[in-house]
Amino acid sequence: MIKHIVMFNFKDENKKENLIKAKKMLEGLLESVPTLKSIEVGINFSKESRAMDLSLYSEFDTIEALKLYANHPEHLEVVKFIKSVATESKVSDYKI
Repeated sequence: MIKHIVMFNFKDENKKENLIKAKKMLEGLLESVPTLKSIEVGINFSKESRAMDLSLYSEFDTIEALKLYANHPEHLEVVKFIKSVATESKVSDYKI
């Protein structure tokens, strides 16, 4: 099982709306990307300085399945949007 975690910080401009849109777009990938086994997306409420705005937790059967997800056209559309509204991202991929 492959775990894929990504965290994002968003630009201040239209932040709330962009967070909601990104969450909805990411969650929609479960229906369109066959290799995506599960996904959980959360908007941060912590006020800590180290907090990130949006977190994504997803699962895949194999590394190859993660690669197919990464290059899937629907995922690439989400990436395009998030890159236009985010200031930074962090990722962690691991196998259990």
